[in-house]
Amino acid sequence: MAGPKRKAELLPEDIGTDDCLTSYTHIYSPDLLKDQVAFVTGGGSGIGLRIAEIFMRHGCDTVIASRNLDKLKEAAKKLSAASGRRCLPLCIDVRQPESISAAVDETLKEFGRIDILINNAAGNFLCPASALSFNAFKTVIEIDTMGTFNTSKVVYDKWFKDHGGNIVNISATLPYRGQALQVHAGSAKAANDAMTKHLAVEWGPNGVRVNAVAPGPISGTEGYRRLGGTKAEAVGTFQSIPLQRAGNKTEMAHCTLFLASRASSYMTGAILVSDGGAWLTSPNDVSTLLGIASSKSAKL
Repeated sequence: MAGPKRKAELLPEDIGTDDCLTSYTHIYSPDLLKDQVAFVTGGGSGIGLRIAEIFMRHGCDTVIASRNLDKLKEAAKKLSAASGRRCLPLCIDVRQPESISAAVDETLKEFGRIDILINNAAGNFLCPASALSFNAFKTVIEIDTMGTFNTSKVVYDKWFKDHGGNIVNISATLPYRGQALQVHAGSAKAANDAMTKHLAVEWGPNGVRVNAVAPGPISGTEGYRRLGGTKAEAVGTFQSIPLQRAGNKTEMAHCTLFLASRASSYMTGAILVSDGGAWLTSPNDVSTLLGIASSKSAKL
């Protein structure tokens, strides 16, 4: 006898490219972030771009910041056209506090405030620890961990300390099980999770909430392609995930929106895992992962 049919879940709209959504259905009030300003690192593509878009569709103006100004300018035009809100593209390197400081000054000059900081800038690739160059490990730590601290501290010193605010760090589930081929990114994200808790404790009295979202495999991102997500999907690897699929960028944006808004007003120091339950069940298949990785040393 056939078992009961699984109820189909209505997933939020998403597309695989770095373009804005052609349609969007609000699950929160459209004015949830009305007239607020969000500063999004790594906002020119992938999850960061979708976060900026969803925030703007909820009444927020945004700054999208990364090293590629041309990509940012193109993204900013798309975001403003889709949402009717302002988007300021700014070139920064999160490893260089002086470049962050200049961008925050420009943001305050343009918008007069910063309400939300999204630390999304990151770098990653698959590589065995034995083949990982010293510089490659250092670079990932500098971007993911130092970059998160640098940006948080600059924004705190220049605005949040006296006005309060909201920080959401985009983390990962990599360090939960010691994921093969990810010692660099897993170490960086583990440090960021600790940083989330420490800053939540220290900055809470100043009205600053600090939380994190830990995505699993998310389709339509460079990380998904680079970390073998397309191949994993093709061979049915995601069947080991309780929800039996990859997530999408809009779902991650909704998690971030929740943590950045008054919907989560009594939450701080929390790590919101959004991976379909993968961290609970997915095998850490070392032999398969080692087969994917190149034996050549990663150089950055």
